[in-house]
Amino acid sequence: MSRPLFLSFPFIPLAAAFLASSVIGDEPTVKNVLFIVSDDLKASVLNCYGDQVCQTPNIDRLASTGMVFERAYCQGTVCGPSRTSFMHSRYFGNQGLTLGENFIMHDAISARVGKIFHMKVPGDIIAGTNGQDVEACWTERYNAQGKEAHTPGNYACLNLNIFTDSLENRESTAMKNRMFVTVSYEGDGSDQPDWKAATQSMALLKKYRDQEKPFFLATGFVRPHYPSVAPVQYFEPYPHQAMKLPYVPDDDHADMPKAGISSSNSHSVGIDQFPENQQRMWAAYYATVTFMDEQVGRLLDELERLGLRESTAIVFASDHGYHLGEHHFWQKSNLHEEVIRVPLIISVPGFKAGRSESIVELMDIYPTICDLTGMKIPDTVQGKSLVPILKDPKATVKQVALSKVKNGHSLRTQDWAYMRYQDGSEELYQMSEDGGQFTNLAKMPEHAELIQKLRDDLKARLEQP
Repeated sequence: MSRPLFLSFPFIPLAAAFLASSVIGDEPTVKNVLFIVSDDLKASVLNCYGDQVCQTPNIDRLASTGMVFERAYCQGTVCGPSRTSFMHSRYFGNQGLTLGENFIMHDAISARVGKIFHMKVPGDIIAGTNGQDVEACWTERYNAQGKEAHTPGNYACLNLNIFTDSLENRESTAMKNRMFVTVSYEGDGSDQPDWKAATQSMALLKKYRDQEKPFFLATGFVRPHYPSVAPVQYFEPYPHQAMKLPYVPDDDHADMPKAGISSSNSHSVGIDQFPENQQRMWAAYYATVTFMDEQVGRLLDELERLGLRESTAIVFASDHGYHLGEHHFWQKSNLHEEVIRVPLIISVPGFKAGRSESIVELMDIYPTICDLTGMKIPDTVQGKSLVPILKDPKATVKQVALSKVKNGHSLRTQDWAYMRYQDGSEELYQMSEDGGQFTNLAKMPEHAELIQKLRDDLKARLEQP
């Protein structure tokens, strides 16, 4: 079915919209937007978010020029729902114009390179196919293909403790152990999808500069999403023996409801038998984050070389976070902090750099970009513009972030993390005292009033159209 292309407000060319920009003051008006999305990237591994091991000099460089949102949260906890959410600015569903369609309706270029809407990784990356992409969102689009687990080199399937350089019998598309695959190989990385995505994006930046037309360029990198594939030199800074595994109390699951315990846990996937391979998982994740970071650097360098930096807002985010053994959990699709908290950095010419602890959501990116470029925000948008926080990091636009899994929802406030599942079971953590979420307070009598308030708040939010 074709998607209707309509607006609930008059068509305004983007060049004219710039003149009526809602950004007030002496700040230069934003003409272009570069939106960079990393896949399965947890905020806590970035140096600019406090990690002292992972090398991310280019994301750190971007952070030094922009606003770092310490408490940004995804709405969907797996790729498809999250990406649908932030590209429509809806908690659930896909009503209304996508962000790209809004640019197109304002006579601007909207281009995609790589994964923005959901693509199966590795399936669509190997095939070079569009996945669940929304064609109407883009004036042009490009896929970035790669061999993924089939890249010749040193292959490992870490939960099965398999190590080989053979290309036979590798865990790949739709196979149950593909999440624990790593490949290190001899090469410069130019065969990898993220390198190709950066290269194509750089070519588009030059083309759009020469055309002198406003653009929205969305570049989607697939790393650090599994399989963890990168040239061997990106693994070398991270000897697995030096990787420190997250602390997990012996009875960590004792006060968690069954619905809150990830099905992808160390025992169920078998990696509990191989502690050293858990360290290798961290090393491989770091390696692919650093490789992705280098591609971010190539884009930043090209923006500056082309003279576009002073007219271009840059947004860097991930679709959701990731577990690497915290609570003995692996991957995503649950409501704990390592999954719902995401990196979000917004760097805008004329705005001061800073850090904000205000609660924000990925769905706020859409109205923020509209606000910065002077575009009308469609009535279907549910997010809030973050421009007030870009001006003052102590400002707030909302008090609560909402996230969803198949069997429940969570609310994240400044002090509390609350989860409620379909069977009625709950989790409650006081984040200022228990950031690791080790003590579930949901059944404590002294928190009964707070629990009831959070229940009511969640019910009200879920009943909103």
